[in-house]
Amino acid sequence: MVEKVILVDESDNALGLMEKMEAHEKGLLHRAFSVFILDDNGDLLLQQRAKSKYHSGGLWTNTCCSHPRDEEKTIDAAHRRLMEEMGFDCEIEKMFDFVYKAELDQGLTEHELDHLFVGYYNGEPIINPEEVEDWKKMSLNEVEEDIKNQPQYYTEWFKIIFDRFLREVRSRA
Repeated sequence: MVEKVILVDESDNALGLMEKMEAHEKGLLHRAFSVFILDDNGDLLLQQRAKSKYHSGGLWTNTCCSHPRDEEKTIDAAHRRLMEEMGFDCEIEKMFDFVYKAELDQGLTEHELDHLFVGYYNGEPIINPEEVEDWKKMSLNEVEEDIKNQPQYYTEWFKIIFDRFLREVRSRA
């Protein structure tokens, strides 16, 4: 099945569909979501992308992320991918959305209107090895420090989204 993404304008109005790879090759703005799962200690559940992924393989990133399908609510897609990638589901709520653009490997560009969802879960994931190589939990301060010291180990979008997430969390404290 050819995966398609929903092309959008900066107000998240759908403009049409395009094959996912073509949208990433052309750097066109499309709808996406990112999920950050924390435990009761405030540690963030990170995943290492499967090394076989078509881009950013082996890099660390947020709990899960992807694109909603045509006619699929973004929150429903977030729940679907959380289950498909990490083997669990939990309550999540939307924290914010924003537009970003990031150059990736393989000549691809992420240009996304990203909806960030946050949830809490204390169990261990049952990772899908086709999607996820490994997982770990880190405090937000540890993630921030590690990104500063070893940015090459993290996906480009995670570095952008995590910075925005951290500013939001700290402004609410």
